Amino acid sequence: MELLTFKPLYMERVWGGRGLEAKLGRTLPQGKVIGESWELVDREGEQSEVAEGALAGKTIRELLEASAADILGPGRDGSEPFPILIKWLDCQERLSLQVHPPADIAPALGGEPKTENWYIAECDPGASLIVGLKKGVTRAQFTQALEDNQAEECVHRFAVKAGDSILVESGRMHAIDAGNLILEIQQNSDTTYRVYDWGRLGLDGAPRQLHIEESLKSIDFQDFEPEPVQIAAGTQTLADCKEFRIRKFELEPGDTIELPAGEGARLIHIVNGQVTDQASGKALNKGGNYLQPYVTGAHLQADAPTTVLVTDQF
Repeated sequence: MELLTFKPLYMERVWGGRGLEAKLGRTLPQGKVIGESWELVDREGEQSEVAEGALAGKTIRELLEASAADILGPGRDGSEPFPILIKWLDCQERLSLQVHPPADIAPALGGEPKTENWYIAECDPGASLIVGLKKGVTRAQFTQALEDNQAEECVHRFAVKAGDSILVESGRMHAIDAGNLILEIQQNSDTTYRVYDWGRLGLDGAPRQLHIEESLKSIDFQDFEPEPVQIAAGTQTLADCKEFRIRKFELEPGDTIELPAGEGARLIHIVNGQVTDQASGKALNKGGNYLQPYVTGAHLQADAPTTVLVTDQF
């Protein structure tokens, strides 16, 4: 089985734009404000299809139902959804202030937990993220700030640069500011509770729905002023949680990464540059996201200065 790449699914968002054309060389639907490119997804309403090779046209669901052991490893259940969802986010405007429900309360709210990691691939000067609360802000103070339309006074905002990364676990309140191109690696979930939307109108010209009650039940009110993982040379672990592990490799031309078969499925993300898989001769290009099945080995060699992320242990 070969390395698998999938056709992107483009999602219109009020905060999006056309940046994926210039930044990743994508061909976007005409006349649409595209905020998200879903690179790999296995959900009832959205299915990724293999883009090329012998399995072209097969959905991720069809692959798992036919060959779960080959893709995920022995004993894995092909009826279960693929556990990871990968997105590119083109944030031309600030996203809503939001939260995903923790696993212990998500069922009672009718939702799914969602832990995600943001990797800043590119950003404008002065770009920032909003994650967590300012030190000392209480639930009562935040609730009052919502009523007074002053929620921004309570949240933790910090500047970012390309190469920064932060883990946003379920229960951690967050928003992305304008000017960020982000690779989001997350649990397979689509439950988001908006707690505040900066007075914005949606694509239909009406205010977007808020989920105040669900948000207040989900927010971790002890989550004060988290900071991102900063860029470092060489290999670096960006996230290591129960849902997944993400490692970053900064490669110079000729550098290699050995990813043997039989250790578990992996996801390979090319943030910039290009590598060639010496095992297959396949070129892996900037912006590409690839599924390495359990039975497939990969030997990546950088053709240029390249940043590679590898997600595993999911």
